Amino acid sequence: MSITGAFIMPQVPIIPPQTGQREKKKIQKTIASCKEIAKRIAAIKPDTIVITSPHGAMSPDYFQISPGCEANSDLTKLGVNEEEFQPGVEYDYDFASTLQAEAAKYGIAAGTFSKVDAGLDHGANFPLSFIHEQYADFKIARVGFSWLPISDHYVFGECISKAALILEKNIVFVASGNLSHKESTAEGAVFDDQITKAVENGDFLKFLTFDETFLNKEGECGLRSFIIMAGALDGKDVKSELLSYEVILGAGHGVASFIPCESNEDRRFLDIYKKLEKSQLIDIKATEDEYVKLAKYSIEYFVKTGKTADLPQDLPLEMISRKAGVFVSLKKHGNLRGCIGTITPVTRNIAGEILKNAVNAATKDPRFEPVNETELTEIVYSVDVLSQSEPVS
Repeated sequence: MSITGAFIMPQVPIIPPQTGQREKKKIQKTIASCKEIAKRIAAIKPDTIVITSPHGAMSPDYFQISPGCEANSDLTKLGVNEEEFQPGVEYDYDFASTLQAEAAKYGIAAGTFSKVDAGLDHGANFPLSFIHEQYADFKIARVGFSWLPISDHYVFGECISKAALILEKNIVFVASGNLSHKESTAEGAVFDDQITKAVENGDFLKFLTFDETFLNKEGECGLRSFIIMAGALDGKDVKSELLSYEVILGAGHGVASFIPCESNEDRRFLDIYKKLEKSQLIDIKATEDEYVKLAKYSIEYFVKTGKTADLPQDLPLEMISRKAGVFVSLKKHGNLRGCIGTITPVTRNIAGEILKNAVNAATKDPRFEPVNETELTEIVYSVDVLSQSEPVS
């Protein structure tokens, strides 16, 4: 067996059955939908529930999987009396091990190591508080996400499906996460409108194609959870249903159901996304100016040879006759990959500044590993030339 059902469920302190009694009247649609999802999961009778949460252990370049064999489902910090609700959960150790091995085959770093508490966070606890009311005969595989490219999250979802097939287990996927946390802003409202339409239509490609700058403005919460879920349903038709959408405490909350059906090669969304991304890279590189071309040349020459390039001939006059501070930035799949610059010039001219700072951005930004040759075709460059500093009062 593999993924037999996938569900999006939200997280907010006033939802669980044991909390927020006075507030429940305000969110009846969300409560009713969460209860309905719990009933559907009980009908499926999964062996294991894989649950992703934006509030679990996170790492910049690593997917953390539930370690050990058990964890407490602690809601006491949210006002739940310990005598009322304190069920523990059993982690699926075999599934975690198999998932880690599958991820390694695809170059995805994943495992059970974590520097922080690796128990159940509130993003996992909220869905489980409803599910436990209807069904309890299951194990948990709790999965965090990372700041790796969204394409890696999709591939990690595919690995979840493959692990389920290897173990011949009946697996339900719960993608925990809210929509926008800034629903009152224009960007938040647009995001919630677009994501709910994508959910209704089973349009997982939309999950992959949101602009990164836009996402930073609208304050998304659970998108990476949804992308991992989409990867777990790769190549499958789905019966999709948006059960409810409400704005609670300024954030969008959606509840949705996806039941996989027959195989469909047209729903290999990562393949489609990569073709779109490749086309966009071609368009971007076709419009590169001389400043960006020099940064690109400097980095590619250094990465391939280990040596600093000489300045090319016939550079624009401004680049060789004027001094200025320069910042060089690198992005990969829309995410920052390196950025280093100088506020005041340290070389003879702008061209020298670009040559030097480009290499430093690619190899000495302490937040990232040095750029390697296999990445060069995926990187987009930008160059910012600073103006003269001005006194301020």
